[in-house]
Amino acid sequence: MKFRDRVILVTGASRGIGAAIAQAFAAEGGLVIVNYRENAQAAEAVVAECRQLGGEALAIAADVTSPEAVAAMAEQIGQEAGRLDVVVNNAFAPYRFDPDQRARFWETPWEAYGRQFEGAVKATYTVSLAMLPLLERRGGASIINIASDLVTRPSIPYHDYTTAKAALVGFSRNLAAELGPLGIRVNCVAPGLVCPTDASAATKEEVRETLIAATPLRRIATPTDVAGPVLFLASEWSGFITGQTLHVDGGLVMA
Repeated sequence: MKFRDRVILVTGASRGIGAAIAQAFAAEGGLVIVNYRENAQAAEAVVAECRQLGGEALAIAADVTSPEAVAAMAEQIGQEAGRLDVVVNNAFAPYRFDPDQRARFWETPWEAYGRQFEGAVKATYTVSLAMLPLLERRGGASIINIASDLVTRPSIPYHDYTTAKAALVGFSRNLAAELGPLGIRVNCVAPGLVCPTDASAATKEEVRETLIAATPLRRIATPTDVAGPVLFLASEWSGFITGQTLHVDGGLVMA
C-alpha cells in the first residue's frame, strides 16, 4: 500500500471532500488524522470507515483558524504518531454555491472577504506553521492545499470565496519556494463544482447541467474525483512537482 507507515493530516475531514480524501489515504494503508471542528459523531464515522478500508485513523477536534487549537493538535500528533508526512488543508469557511442567491460585488461587504480569507489563507497558514517541525522530521513531506478552478475561470462570480482561494494559490507558491530547500513540497488541487457536498447543495440542477455541457468529460466531480489527485501530489510519483495547481474539473479549465 502506497501510504503504509505514513501519517496524514486532513483538515475539515468529517464530511464531503475531506472525508473522501481521508478514506482514500486509509485505503492505501495510511494513518489518517481526521480533523474536525464540531461534529465529533461525523468524524468518528469517518475514522471507522478508514479502519474498515485497512488504514488507521484518529479524530482530533481543532478550529484551524485558532493558533492555540492547532498547536494543541500538533502536540497530540507528535505524541501519538511521532511524525507527520502529509498535510491536506481542506477546511474552509462555510459557503453556499447558490448562483441565484449569491451576493453581487456591490452587495458584498468587505467583512465577507475577511471571513473567507480566515477560512482559506489564515487556516492554511496556521496549520502549515504549526505542523512544520513535524514535517521537517522526515524527508519528502508534502502539503496539499484545496483551491478552486474559479480562480482561473470564474464561471459564476463568487467574489469573496474566489478571491480568498486566489490568495491561497499565491500563498502556496511562496510556501513552495520557501520550503523546497527543506525537502517539503507544496501544491494545490483546484476542483470545480463537487457534488454531493453541503456547499453545493444549493446549486440548482439547471446550473449543473450548464456546467456539464461546458465540461469536456460531461459530468460534475464527486469527492472521490478530488481524492485521487491529492494522493498523487502526496506520493513519490510527484516527487519533483512543487508550486503547482492541478485543476480537477473534467477539462473545464485547461491551463
